[in-house]
Amino acid sequence: MKKVIKSRKGFTLVEMVLVIAIIVILAAVLVLGIGTYLNKAKAAASSVTQHNSSISILTSEIEDAMQ
Repeated sequence: MKKVIKSRKGFTLVEMVLVIAIIVILAAVLVLGIGTYLNKAKAAASSVTQHNSSISILTSEIEDAMQ
């Protein structure tokens, strides 16, 4: 019997589609995760801004009362 030796160069279409599908799934998970962190960061920044504003108002009221 003869052994047929195939030299395999490159990837098949199925392999390429699988790799692309995996990359797309990972990208979707990454985008959703980043979106969650961005929303949390915006909420934290808003809270800090509100805190700083209230401190500024209280400081100005104290300065006015001292004059």
